[in-house]
Amino acid sequence: MGQRSGRQDRSKKLELALSETMEAGAGVQNNQEEAEELKAKETRLTSVFGMADLKNGAIGLYNLGQTCCLNSLLQVFLMNIHFTGILRRITVPLYAAQQKKSVPYQMLLLLEIMQRGRDKAVRPVDLACCLSAHRVKLSVQHDAAQLYLTLWNLIKRQMKNPVLVEDLSDLYTISIQEHLACQKCSFEIKSNSSMLTLPLPVLDSNSHMLKTLEDCLQCFLHPEELTGQDMCFCQQCGKKTPFLQRMKLVHLPQTLTIHLKRFCFEKPSATRKLRHYLKFPQDLDFNAVLTEDQCQADDNEKATWQYGLFAVVAHSGSSSYGHYCAYIRSLTECKWYCFNDSEVCQVSWDDVKCTYGHSNLHWRETAYLLIYMKKHPQ
Repeated sequence: MGQRSGRQDRSKKLELALSETMEAGAGVQNNQEEAEELKAKETRLTSVFGMADLKNGAIGLYNLGQTCCLNSLLQVFLMNIHFTGILRRITVPLYAAQQKKSVPYQMLLLLEIMQRGRDKAVRPVDLACCLSAHRVKLSVQHDAAQLYLTLWNLIKRQMKNPVLVEDLSDLYTISIQEHLACQKCSFEIKSNSSMLTLPLPVLDSNSHMLKTLEDCLQCFLHPEELTGQDMCFCQQCGKKTPFLQRMKLVHLPQTLTIHLKRFCFEKPSATRKLRHYLKFPQDLDFNAVLTEDQCQADDNEKATWQYGLFAVVAHSGSSSYGHYCAYIRSLTECKWYCFNDSEVCQVSWDDVKCTYGHSNLHWRETAYLLIYMKKHPQ
């Protein structure tokens, strides 16, 4: 029994040694494969940093059938070197099926094609198929603000690295604080929330047309009285009472997206586009626009609230039919370009100002999304 047990022990030790040797060999092989794969990936993505350098010229995107809205938003994303700096750090999906359904990966491939291509425009077919797999309809008229939010959420949800998710959120997310104060007593409710875009009205509470972006900001942050059917329940009073609602800005991101609410609802099934003239600046200092009551931020935070206009997504046509294009300022050349599907050309600031709007011109381009970039980030 003792000899047999000894032979079994030696046999087990031999098997264990062989197993460890095989695992070590496999580990070395796997490490080599991972190193080669990583090296290939780094080589493949070395040049993929952002379209903003325009080293091969500005590249357009062919319209695949009512994809002008998608094309405009893709150009805004890919011309932002802060966004592409995050995009190029994603983990490449291992399997082809996963790659086809990964929006960040397909955007990375599109960026690479645009940077390496020599044609004036490329067809974003693979990315379009990827979006279709996520139930994003392409052969319909899209609202740019809604599609912008859809794309951003898909990108964020499919980034597996929590560090990249946090970086993406920091790059785009606006933080606000809502104050609700009972008008009968001193009871007050404070709640924090975040948003991707700052939705600014272009009409005041009396339906008068606002003429400047600064006026829109003031209207958005102006306290609102909640009375009648809008009254809130006060825990201290024990009943519904009139409340005063106000919004305060807590944090503004590196890339600030402003949504000008030019489409208004007149009836449950009818919308109308507001085309009137509304001026917006190239340089926007929130400290010069806002009052102390409209901010909930420390001095270090507010010191970074100086912005320069980076992009304008403009819409021409009516609320039911129209066309989108994007005006984008190269972050390296500091020159403005108009991205109109496959056609891209350099333009002037005067051309961008044509998107201020005009009430009497039905097909005139009108700014719908304004994307500002911090001048002096922390």
